[in-house]
Amino acid sequence: MTTLTAAPPDDVATARHRFRPWRWVAGIVLAVVTAQLAWFLIGNSRFQWDVVAEYLFDPTVLAGLGTTVLLAVVAMVIGSLVGGLLAAAQLSDFPPLRWAATVYIGVFRGIPPLVQLIFWFNLAYLLPRLSIGIPFGPVFASWDANLVITPLTAAIIGLSLVESAYLAEIIRAGLLGVDSGQRDAARAMGFTPGQTFVRVVLPQAMRTIIPPAGSQFISVLKGTALVSVIAMADLLHSVQVIYNRTYQIVPMLIVACLWYLAVVTLLTIGQRRLERHFSRGHGGRK
Repeated sequence: MTTLTAAPPDDVATARHRFRPWRWVAGIVLAVVTAQLAWFLIGNSRFQWDVVAEYLFDPTVLAGLGTTVLLAVVAMVIGSLVGGLLAAAQLSDFPPLRWAATVYIGVFRGIPPLVQLIFWFNLAYLLPRLSIGIPFGPVFASWDANLVITPLTAAIIGLSLVESAYLAEIIRAGLLGVDSGQRDAARAMGFTPGQTFVRVVLPQAMRTIIPPAGSQFISVLKGTALVSVIAMADLLHSVQVIYNRTYQIVPMLIVACLWYLAVVTLLTIGQRRLERHFSRGHGGRK
């Protein structure tokens, strides 16, 4: 009679990684491409890294960088406030309010930001004077549109309106992502509608809102480069002024790229920290 013996169990300690040749090939290719890119950046004298170093902290460039960051922050703040109101309007049970918000979002998302900036900068053509008063009634105050609509105000208006339309959709999606049972539970505990929104709905919605809103903030920061077409002294316009005088186009564009990358990197780090903060207790990364 033949005796069957059980196979010995696998010993994890003696296990070996399976050899994957394609990973080695991919690693070698990446290493070669990285080496070639590094040699191209370092060995090509036409980059003029000495000029980049000379103008990287130039007062004109730093002033333009400050304007870029200021425009992005102001547009994001105004866009968030208006976007929040638009999101609330879209979630309202009053149809005309929903329709108005939907039309607003459709218009300002559908028209390219560059076109909007040029339009607002030339608003004085349509409205030579801006006034405050009762419709079809007396006017309380009025101003010359050419004095009010400066490159700065045109840039803020244009960027803020575009941002408000995108952020409205982001905020609306975040609020809709909160389970209705959370609201029911809050009401059962005696929370008022305001307390329910602030303590229950909004903290949970922020987990969904922050990632796309952070990406949108980065987009508007880079989108501020468009304001150079209306002679706004942002970062891109500042380096353009310099290279129009020195004809050192490539190194000055590299200066702008380095500052954009630096600011976007800082914003990305801040976004990741916010995501971790609002993901606590929800299976997020600590």
